[in-house]
Amino acid sequence: MPVVLSTASLPAAERGERWHHAVSHTFIPLDVRLLEDDPSPGRIVSDRLGSLRVSQVQAGPQVVTRSRRLIAQDGKEFLILTLQRRGSALKEQDGRETRIGPGDFSLSDSSRLFRKKVEGAFCFTSFHFPREDLRVRDEDLRALTATAFSGREGGAALVATYFARLAREAAHLDAFAGRQFADTALDLLALLINERRGRFVPQAPETAAATLVRVKDHILRHLADPGLAPAGIAAAHFVSVRYLHKLFQPEGVTVGEWIRTQRLERCRRDLQRAPALEHGIAAVARRWGFTSPSHFSRAFRAAYGMTPREWRIHSLSGAATTGAAERERPGGPARCP
Repeated sequence: MPVVLSTASLPAAERGERWHHAVSHTFIPLDVRLLEDDPSPGRIVSDRLGSLRVSQVQAGPQVVTRSRRLIAQDGKEFLILTLQRRGSALKEQDGRETRIGPGDFSLSDSSRLFRKKVEGAFCFTSFHFPREDLRVRDEDLRALTATAFSGREGGAALVATYFARLAREAAHLDAFAGRQFADTALDLLALLINERRGRFVPQAPETAAATLVRVKDHILRHLADPGLAPAGIAAAHFVSVRYLHKLFQPEGVTVGEWIRTQRLERCRRDLQRAPALEHGIAAVARRWGFTSPSHFSRAFRAAYGMTPREWRIHSLSGAATTGAAERERPGGPARCP
């Protein structure tokens, strides 16, 4: 369940001390100096996925520092990935001073001095995790702290998109799934760092995990194509069909089974909605890549224990709609206004 820390209910004079405590409690011990005479309200909404803490932070201008005194007192090594959503920050660490703007993300290492200054209202999503969980060399990490990774292009865009989606879904994931998705996120980040440092290793575990994320994203974007098949997917990602199948082995399904499951789930959802009643079951099946109505009906029955027509009637009774609403209810960290 998300944890909410807020200073909105406090008088302005009391917000500084409470905000300092909230920031240090959420992340690591930090010195916080607010830059407003009457501090704006601050809010942190946090969730946890395994060892990864996901937080949405909104507040006014301030300076945050990690001093030698705090490093000596704490003695723990954590990394913080910050995805800037609104406002910009000037970040300093390891001899670099970099401005991080909206859409960029950056890394900070708690074991060394750092400073961050934000001169206006801001909102960012942060991901806080033990240093040992990120499998990269110390010299490579040190070379990329306080660096602005643009979330608009290349591998950094993939990493930013995945982390942002993970934050949105954090409140809905059970403990096991949360750990798995968090591990994949850190594998993607390790791959990006290794690429930037010229250490790309095709057979490394993080490389395989990152490739699987890209493959799944490709499949989901092409589900409507009846010709979607392993050979074409493999070619689009410059891997062999054999390697593609190997990527899915830990999930206990084949590539074709994963595609069919995703198609059936989207058909199931569409059959609950009013437009499906107007266009018919066959149209819904074609929309998601099924060319044979009889094959679709058999696959649907095998997956859900009833035919598409029976599912649609069941949905109209209200039972399935209620269940879907409970599964898809909104939640998770608050978003930037």
